[in-house]
Amino acid sequence: MTSNIIGILFDGLAYGSLLFLVGVGLSITMGLMNFINLAHGAFAMAGGYVSVYLGQKLGMSFLLTLPFAFLGSALLGLVAERLLFQRLYKATHLDQVLFTVGFVFSSIAAAHYFFGASQQMSAMPDFLQGQTRVAGVDLGKYRLLLIAVVAALTVALHLTLSKTRFGAQVRAAVDNQDAAAGLGINVGLIFSLCFALGTGLAGLGGALGIEVLGLDPGFPLKYMVYFLLVVVVGGAGTIRGPLIAAMILGIFDVAGKYYVPEAGAFIIYVLMIVLLLAFPSGLGGKRA
Repeated sequence: MTSNIIGILFDGLAYGSLLFLVGVGLSITMGLMNFINLAHGAFAMAGGYVSVYLGQKLGMSFLLTLPFAFLGSALLGLVAERLLFQRLYKATHLDQVLFTVGFVFSSIAAAHYFFGASQQMSAMPDFLQGQTRVAGVDLGKYRLLLIAVVAALTVALHLTLSKTRFGAQVRAAVDNQDAAAGLGINVGLIFSLCFALGTGLAGLGGALGIEVLGLDPGFPLKYMVYFLLVVVVGGAGTIRGPLIAAMILGIFDVAGKYYVPEAGAFIIYVLMIVLLLAFPSGLGGKRA
């Protein structure tokens, strides 16, 4: 019984780590730009397909494809932000929603055309397959990797945003764009770099999540609500809030599917309502 509970908590943390990795980029862009980007999952899907293509067509090791998944999605996000998204920063939220939903359906059609409708698979290295015994409990090696990667990235993000010049410029742009521009900060460049960082993290999450979340052209729609829940419950513009929200949602989702499989996603939505009623400004203290 105890081992089952520990296993569920562990799987929930691994699942929550993926939700956070994709959702934190959305939190950064929404908190900084006040831009409702429902197309964020499309960039996560792009990272997944970059990893699959490099692994299947070029024979690269799965771990070696991860930096390319990040860079490919970041570059795609940078180009999309410069050519498309920046034109809607001052538009109404309804216009932003309609545009990004259209972007999602366009990305689904493109993925279907180039890669087909089937689920994609990635070849895991032998040392990441199977389980390892920790404190008397069998834990999946791949899920241990997910948790370790997200822990390292969380620390790196925190240090970047709190201890570097770039982080200071980001915080200044968040607090007051006009004042930041008056001080000589290139707010447009900051926006572009943050957007690229967010989409890059999404792409990395999409690549790492192939074994857990799956990968097919419907990915952006299938997980759109989950990524939004992480940001809404955690609070946009923060790291701590979405991290806590992702872990809570991941654990409850895994536990719900294990103990009450017939309830489906109902448990997650009830939990979301409870958390929003208890923390209307988000777990991070900022309204999403």
